[in-house]
Amino acid sequence: MNKFVHQMEMEPEDHDLCKKAFVMAIRDALNVVSGKWKLAIICTLLSGPKGFADIERLLATISPRMLSRELRELEVNGAITRSGLDPQDKSRKYMLTPSGQALEKIVFMLADWGKEHRSQLVAPSQAHI
Repeated sequence: MNKFVHQMEMEPEDHDLCKKAFVMAIRDALNVVSGKWKLAIICTLLSGPKGFADIERLLATISPRMLSRELRELEVNGAITRSGLDPQDKSRKYMLTPSGQALEKIVFMLADWGKEHRSQLVAPSQAHI
């Protein structure tokens, strides 16, 4: 992020354009991964291709209908693909595309931020006890 701020400071005449492009890029990314389940589904596929039932079991509390919808959206947005396009093929597997695989470091960075954020929220509340 510091690179983007630095670039904006260096090129003030392009500031609005850079800002718009940056915001649009964030919107595009969030369009792919937004929602309660999409990043969790991506996490299940980081270790390799999985069948529908495997993903459902790993996520435990997701309904089959919601899983089906989220998988479809991830596929339409190019983050995952599936083998065996025949709907009757029971061995169909879902896997990350190269674009989906590129999310791995982002997922881990987000998890690290989440741990740090949670610890900061918990620590002040315990200070009053």
